[in-house]
Amino acid sequence: MRIIDHVIAGSGGGSGGGGGAGRQGDVYDPNSGQVQARVTLGTQADLDRAVAAAQAAQPAWAATNPQRRARVMFRFKELVEANLDDLARLLSSEHGKVVADSKGDIQRGLEVIEFACGIPHILKGEYTQGAGPGIDVYSMRQPLGIGAGITPFNFPAMIPLWMSGVAIATGNAFILKPSERDPSVPVRLAELFQEAGLPEGILQVVHGDKEMVDAILDHPAISAVSFVGSSDIAHYVYKRGVAAGKRVQAMGGAKNHGIVMPDADLDQVVADLSGAAFGSAGERCMALPVVVPVGDKTALALREKLIPAIAALRVGVSTDADAHYGPVVNAAHKARVENWIQTGVDEGAELVVDGRGFTLQGHEQGFFIGPTLFDHVTTDMSAYKEEIFGPVLQIVRAADFETAVRLPSEHQYGNGVAIFTRNGHAAREFAARVNVGMVGINVPIPVPVAYHSFGGWKRSGFGDTNQHGMEGVRFWTKVKTVTQRWPDGSVLPAQAEDGGPARNNDAFVIPTMG
Repeated sequence: MRIIDHVIAGSGGGSGGGGGAGRQGDVYDPNSGQVQARVTLGTQADLDRAVAAAQAAQPAWAATNPQRRARVMFRFKELVEANLDDLARLLSSEHGKVVADSKGDIQRGLEVIEFACGIPHILKGEYTQGAGPGIDVYSMRQPLGIGAGITPFNFPAMIPLWMSGVAIATGNAFILKPSERDPSVPVRLAELFQEAGLPEGILQVVHGDKEMVDAILDHPAISAVSFVGSSDIAHYVYKRGVAAGKRVQAMGGAKNHGIVMPDADLDQVVADLSGAAFGSAGERCMALPVVVPVGDKTALALREKLIPAIAALRVGVSTDADAHYGPVVNAAHKARVENWIQTGVDEGAELVVDGRGFTLQGHEQGFFIGPTLFDHVTTDMSAYKEEIFGPVLQIVRAADFETAVRLPSEHQYGNGVAIFTRNGHAAREFAARVNVGMVGINVPIPVPVAYHSFGGWKRSGFGDTNQHGMEGVRFWTKVKTVTQRWPDGSVLPAQAEDGGPARNNDAFVIPTMG
């Protein structure tokens, strides 16, 4: 049985000793339902070793000039691109998403690495000459020291790269705790970083469950923690990390809405919903699981087009190039999604298409769920209030534009929202008023490009700083401001005794008081 171990500098293995004693977790092949590997679940001692290695390596890395750090990023990008097919297949084998989605997972992470390649320009700082008499002021961004990332199963390449790329480029050491459900790609990315020239100890990977999460949150040498996961855990991570004196950004769950105005191109909307609601089996925080047609006529027309489109979706194994999506990550998550479907039925929603009981010939034990469609979902239903995180689309009908704005604005989550319309005024008004962090206008999954930032509002995000882009740079650095004075004097001899410019001994005056 393959053993997936930690990546800790100067170590031949983690607490499992390269597969020996110690706790381990099962890693499944979602297509077959069989255990394909085991992952070492680390301890406080493993984290302590990783932190010690990071402390030893980080000062020299921080002192490395930004151009040289950027060259490591450039080389790493080249290596990931050269290994893209293998990485995507490995990712799909543990997560279950189809290979095309896995390539997209990796590519979106690489876009943040591309942003990090520009770190020499980004870290230039600010300078004011002549802020006062003979006084200049400048600021510099310096690394925090050691950062940590706790990442979810649904994007095992993208989210680790979102965090680690900016953290490392700005001069920090970084300790990654990926999901124990699909840990192989994060390990492989760490290996490629080392091959690209990253010094040992700057990026390390420790596996584990809640025991490891708590150890990271409590460790006094870790200055900042970035987290992505469910909202309840995000809130827990935020509170515990802040209580330990850390800087924390914790991204939570979502229930993204897609508003369909009466003038929308319904054929395009249905095509977009097919991918946004069901792609990657709905296991993404920027999925679009709620569609809000405005007016009964829009709702009826949309439903009429959705049913055959859903019937045409192909569910297959992750290596099926013709499949629209593959299995969910494990049996427990499959049961959870199917329980939410039953909850929707029990609460009175109309189950138009039922994806439960779906099986794939030859893969009967795989974790597959067929596409599911509900209509007449109402805001008092728990199946609407909570994140299902599966291939389930809910129709929530809105009588008018005001109701359509209110629905996502009043929901407990505020990650993303989309509006489909040909009316520029309606789109502009919606984008300005909706109480959600990321907005798409005729864009079903509005994930910002890497040089902007990613982050939701309300229970979708805890902390004040978003992922990647300049927000990420601000999160992983601290600002130092220097006020310097080289007085020149006004009534002085032409030359000082030491041969330099003349100086005087006037008392210092704060510039704003001069």
